Amino acid sequence: MSWQVNPTILGELLSDPDPEKSKRVMQAMLKMKKIDIEGLEAAAERA
Repeated sequence: MSWQVNPTILGELLSDPDPEKSKRVMQAMLKMKKIDIEGLEAAAERA
């Protein structure tokens, strides 16, 4: 059996109206073996 847990914040960060912000979050997530919420939030806040 295969399953995956997606934190609510992940969907919120990826659907941000700012396309650059959601792109940074996606790029950060793709580098992770395990989802690091603090790392994703930091990527979203980078300018």
